[in-house]
Amino acid sequence: MTQVQKLAGLVVMILVLMASAAGGAWQIQNWRLGKQLSEQLSAQSAAHQGQLDAITNEAWRQQKAEQSKRLAIEQQIAAQDQQHAQELSDAQRKQALLRDRLATADVRLSVLLDSADSASGCNVPSTPGASGVVHATRRAQLDPAHAQRIIAITDDGDNAVIALRACQDYVRTISR
Repeated sequence: MTQVQKLAGLVVMILVLMASAAGGAWQIQNWRLGKQLSEQLSAQSAAHQGQLDAITNEAWRQQKAEQSKRLAIEQQIAAQDQQHAQELSDAQRKQALLRDRLATADVRLSVLLDSADSASGCNVPSTPGASGVVHATRRAQLDPAHAQRIIAITDDGDNAVIALRACQDYVRTISR
């Protein structure tokens, strides 16, 4: 081997060593940057997971609060419904009792007559006379069939008032 060949071989060997050293440096730099990147990603992932946990916990808290409100409203509506059903039942029972009493003539409906009305033909004085008989306000009794119809009308009116009150209470409860 000649001097030139030895020198060329040495230059090639130095170039190979320099290339391998540069490649090793790149590899070490890659490992170090990979480790830093991994640590950064892990820290960001932990922070992101913490935020997700906080959002999830707040959502659960809000959902439980809404469920509690809804349950309270449902219980309140159920109590009001029961109260209105009881009122309706009581009113119907009273109306049925009154209808029965009218049918058996135990009770009679009457209307007041205007004693000052000349068309009624009522000439009874409204003040007591010298004989001591007290003349009360004149009344006329209604036919039982008419009385039954009047009671039916008032029954429908009572039911409507109770139903209206139930609707108003429901709307007030829901709108709160």
